[in-house]
Formats: sequence, C-alpha cells, structure tokens
Amino acid sequence: MAEWIGAAQAAQRLGIKPASLYSYVSRGVLTPRRGSDGRASLFDAAEIEDLARRGRPRRAPGGAELVIESELTEIADDRLRFRGHDAIALATSRSFEEVASLLWTGSFDDPAAAIPWRATDEAVAAGTAAQAALPPDTYPLERLQVIVPAVAATDRFRLHLDRPAVIAAASGLIAAMADCLPPAGPAAGESADDSIAGRLATKLCRREPSAGLVAALRAALVLAADHELAASTLAARVAASVRADPYAVVGTGLGTMSGALHGGASLGAEVLLASASEPADAPRVVGELLRRGERIPGLGHFVYQTGDPRALLLLGLIRTAAPDSGRLAVAEAVLAEAGRRALPAPNIEFALALLAAVAEMIPGAGEVVFAIARTAGWLAHALEEYARATPIRPRGVYTGRAAIE
Repeated sequence: MAEWIGAAQAAQRLGIKPASLYSYVSRGVLTPRRGSDGRASLFDAAEIEDLARRGRPRRAPGGAELVIESELTEIADDRLRFRGHDAIALATSRSFEEVASLLWTGSFDDPAAAIPWRATDEAVAAGTAAQAALPPDTYPLERLQVIVPAVAATDRFRLHLDRPAVIAAASGLIAAMADCLPPAGPAAGESADDSIAGRLATKLCRREPSAGLVAALRAALVLAADHELAASTLAARVAASVRADPYAVVGTGLGTMSGALHGGASLGAEVLLASASEPADAPRVVGELLRRGERIPGLGHFVYQTGDPRALLLLGLIRTAAPDSGRLAVAEAVLAEAGRRALPAPNIEFALALLAAVAEMIPGAGEVVFAIARTAGWLAHALEEYARATPIRPRGVYTGRAAIE
C-alpha cells in the first residue's frame, strides 16, 4: 500500500523549497492527490524517494525542465500568495501600488507606494507621440509595445541597476504606460482618483465607470500582478539575468504575453462575449467553437485544479458592481452552457474580458490591464535577477542528424 506524505515532508526529503515542489507538479514531474480534507496535497513517498535518488529534474520527457527559486510568488493548494500574503485578500484590501511595493521591496510601506506615481514630462511626451503615430484602430497592447521603448529612450540612467533606481524607473514606467494611452472617448470623463486604476479607467472606459467597477479594476490589477514563472515572466527573467535594463525587460514580457495562450487569451474571451447579443445566444456561440474543434477562450487553467481563485473573486466583484448588466447576463449564460458541457471553470482572462464588457471598455482592454499589472511582477523578478549576477543559460538537447565526417 502506498505511503502518502504532506508537501512539507516531501519538500524536506527532496531538499527543496515548497515553491519548487509545486513547480514540479505544474510541469508533470510529480502527481499529488487531495487529502481527506479536500485541500492539502499529498505525495507518494515512493515517487519522492525515486526523485530524490535521481536528483532534481532538469529535463522531462518531451519538454524542458527549468526550476528557478524565488521569494516572490507561491502557488500551492490552488491558492496564490505574494511574499506569503494571500493575493485574493490583498485584492480587496490593498491598492495596486501597495502590492507592487510588496513585490519589489517586501513591504507595503515603501515610499514609492505612498505618493502618486508619475512619469517625467519628457517620458509622457515621447510615449504619447510614439503611440499617436499608429493607426486609429490599433489595439492598446500594441500601443504599449511602442510606448515602452519611447519612454526608455528618455531615461539616460536606465542601465543603472541598483534597487532604488530600478524601483523608481518601475513606478515611472507603469505610470507612463497608463498616461500615454489615448482617452477612450469624449464620454470617458476625468477621474478624481489619481491611482493607476483610476487613471487607467479614463483611458479604457468609453463612459465613466461606477465606483464599484473601478474597485473591480483595482482588484484586477492586484490579481494579475504576478503568477510565478508564467511564460512572459520567465522571458523577462532571462532578459534581466543578462543585465537588460528594466524597459527592455518589460518589452520582453509584453512580446511574450501577447500570445493567444497567455495574456492574449483575454482578447479571445472578449470576442467570444461580443459574439453573443443576448443570453439565448450562448449555446450557439459555445457550440460553434466546439464544432470547429476550437477551445473556449477564458476557460481552464493548467495550474489550478479546482478553479482559478482570481477569476472567482473578480467575477464576484463585477456581479456586485453591475448586477443588472446585460453583458453580465450574457457571460452568465456562457458559463452555464460551459458547465452543462462539462467544460473547465473560467480563468482570470475570462474575468478580465467580462470586466471590459461591463465597464464599456475599448476592444483589447483586458490585455492592457493584464500587461500593466504584470509589469509590476516582471520588474520584481528582474530585481531578483539583478541581485544574482548569474545569467540564465539553459542547454538544448540536440535531436538532429548525426555528425557528418
């Protein structure tokens, strides 16, 4: 009969941190099961001992295995924590600026979080002019990909990589990313809220949103701030490990997250929701995607086994803020149809798409919320890499033809 042990004991036997243990789970190296309480993960002692004998995995059959230890984010037992703090609780109790400070410094009380974040006039002018040259129908994420290098060009000290300088550049860059975007429209209104969430709302929402929806936007920024070694974060860390400046790190992250299987998934979910005019359209919309053999955007997450907790919170905030919204009714019908077909639960990208729809945001707004939020995480990971002074250099496994003599 198999012996099952807890996560702490399994990590101790392997000589690793719990975060590294769950990175093995997410990559299929270890397979846990649920304990009797339905929450704690248990591990097969024999499987742990076999892994201990073989050593820490660097390659898995059919794919690459890369483990990076970090003090920033833990995903365990379907819960997300930033430096030990539950991210779901932070989303309703702390501002995005405070959570960014936590990720960067380990404290909510860093002076950078206590004052309004501002970019220099030169940076805002450069970023605004760069994105203004783009076609009017350019998606906002593509505007950010132009804004960031333009702002970088105005920072003559961007290669100064000590911690205070990077944190100052980080808050200024995030402010510029929000402030350089064009207003969503003449009815967007002027925000009295000088936070990043308040300023971003005027750039994304065609009409002035309610206080409840701005609060949901603020929570969304917190929830998306970091997520362990997602693809964009790994790319950002690799860039930082070879001393790319903070702006180049963010540019690397933006390029990676634009993929349809990463942050770009929220755009797919926006299109899904927009294709249903009323709740009665949900079976048709979902059925057509399935008949074409396509996945339903915004559903499922390979890390969470019981549902994405970020989506659960954000969907709840949207329901409270706009219970009578027609777009919410459509989303509820889509989720009901997905449940009827035994499809996966919604993820953060679906919730971002719904927030964009209910708050009457411009197309592609969910991607921008994700990108600006995740910039805080990318730069937190960059700070760790700057302190390590060791390049990340994975090795490839050659599978081509043998050498020709």
